[in-house]
Amino acid sequence: MIRNICTDRFFLMQPSEPATAADLPVAQDLRDTLAAHRQGCVGMAANMIGVNKAIIVFDNDGTPCEMFNPVIIYRKGLYLAEEGCLSLQGQRRARRHRTIKVQWQDRQMQTHVRNFTGWTAQIIQHEIDHCSGILI
Repeated sequence: MIRNICTDRFFLMQPSEPATAADLPVAQDLRDTLAAHRQGCVGMAANMIGVNKAIIVFDNDGTPCEMFNPVIIYRKGLYLAEEGCLSLQGQRRARRHRTIKVQWQDRQMQTHVRNFTGWTAQIIQHEIDHCSGILI
């Protein structure tokens, strides 16, 4: 189901609760909402649709990907980026890393670890910031 975008800064600044298998419908809502905003959005976190759970979805070279309870466990190559967000107006500077290693769970709650680089890494970092209550 396509959900409304949350713009409540107080809510968005709250760290997310861990996601469980019971939160699978939230991931589907995120996918649907991301698809509805594909013209101007490449990633979303659950708090952007008003759900305080650590779930993100993002466009990985045209394929939507989900991560439950994502954590960055390694960073390399710091740079400054300009980013926008559906939940906030305007563009802002953000500190990002060119390479990251992320640990997360899939829909079956199986743990994965993978490296991401470039644009995909930047998207993931933005969405994990949302899960931590960090606004750009």
